[in-house]
Amino acid sequence: MKDKKTVIEIRNVVTRLPELRFEEPVNWQIDEGQQWAVIGPNGAGKTLIADILQRKFALKEGEVRWGYEGSASDGVKSIAFKDIYSLADCRNSYYQQRWHSTESDEMPTVAELLGEHAEEEDFHQILSLFGIEEFLPKKIIFLSSGELRKFLVIRTLLKRPRVLILDNPFIGLDAPSRAVLVDMLQRMTHLEGVQVILLLSNPEEIPEMITHVLPVKQRRCFPTCTREEFLQHSQLIAELFPTEGVNAVERVAPIVLPLAEPKEPATHEVTFRMEYVSIKYGNRTILKDLDWEVKNGEKWALFGPNGAGKSTLLSLIYADNPQSYANTLYLFDRKRGSGESIWDIKKRIGYVSPEMHLFYMENVPTLRIVGSGFFDSIGLYRKCTEEQEKIALAWMHLLGIEELKERSFLTLSSGEQRLALLARAFVKDPDLIILDEPLHGLDVSNKKRAAAIIEQFCARPGKTLIYVTHYPQELPACVNKQFELVKHS
Repeated sequence: MKDKKTVIEIRNVVTRLPELRFEEPVNWQIDEGQQWAVIGPNGAGKTLIADILQRKFALKEGEVRWGYEGSASDGVKSIAFKDIYSLADCRNSYYQQRWHSTESDEMPTVAELLGEHAEEEDFHQILSLFGIEEFLPKKIIFLSSGELRKFLVIRTLLKRPRVLILDNPFIGLDAPSRAVLVDMLQRMTHLEGVQVILLLSNPEEIPEMITHVLPVKQRRCFPTCTREEFLQHSQLIAELFPTEGVNAVERVAPIVLPLAEPKEPATHEVTFRMEYVSIKYGNRTILKDLDWEVKNGEKWALFGPNGAGKSTLLSLIYADNPQSYANTLYLFDRKRGSGESIWDIKKRIGYVSPEMHLFYMENVPTLRIVGSGFFDSIGLYRKCTEEQEKIALAWMHLLGIEELKERSFLTLSSGEQRLALLARAFVKDPDLIILDEPLHGLDVSNKKRAAAIIEQFCARPGKTLIYVTHYPQELPACVNKQFELVKHS
């Protein structure tokens, strides 16, 4: 039997910069036909391994060998959700520009960005299989986070990479889209010879198409194994993702919330009310005749498939979307447009979403990112007072990321970034907390810790919660109401 050809080999690698090193030299061999999952808790070193694979770092020792002709940049493609901002080169302007844009703006459409592949034989077959033909005419800036994820995967697959690295690929996708992504990757690996590497923080997300697993924890590589061996190795999984002692309430209770000062509970009657709200961009209807009232202290789940308008709806509440003035909308008992400023609204709202990863692209220490929550700013980092900095640090400590305070936000893993943005949402003790997929990308331990903090924060009088998720099993126990959006054609 002929030996399988080695596609990539990392041999005894030690990076030149100490802060990018593993505990031991890294060794990993990927052979032809293998599909891999690199799995471990947040901050384990998964992204670092992917960067070594792509030869992004100077090496002190060892080498990375490729078993085929061509450069690393041509043969391997990597997708991370935080890379999406670069699609339209918007960076920090993306968030505001999205809601202030019109159909006449010079923002490219999906069809234009995929145009170079339009004449290829299987182009429309791939688009149809993945369900994105319907938004080919859409401008890239109007896609939902789930639609953006689909687009980025499709565009990368159409470039026919030899190795495709996907960092937490299921974040932001509803259940049907997750199934389609797995099916799509399965087909591509069989028909096109693409080898896939998934970076995952949850053993339950390892799809059947994966053949081999590289476990990682605290910048240490465990021995590689097959998917079946890994899933049957309960002791290894427990070592990677310990559950003993991480019962959410027990681990962090009693939680002492780091609050600025004693604060009287909010006394407004209605946190927000929408009456016959409709949002259109050109000929596309996003929301139509929407009625929704949320009273002070209520806890709601917001459901809806990708593209149903959840982000648009939240942009109205958070005072980012100018179309709120053309609709009947009440916030904290006041009709929108009756004299209050955007900042009067924002100072009472804490907000975190998957999209927020897109807006923090400056080389800024993580503590400053968390502290920006006091000022509701994106891209502008005012200096915190000494008291505010203490509160920001206390929230980071509560979420287990205090040691990252001086690290650049851009160097954190996606899970560590999510924890920092959660801390940012809580620092000012808001009356309304909007959490859009807050646990995505977090490992088991961090999910339980974050869930316990959310529960205790929202248990106080005068705290209203809107919780958005594609995973109903992750809903906090305090949520007892739900609102579901339908997708308009």
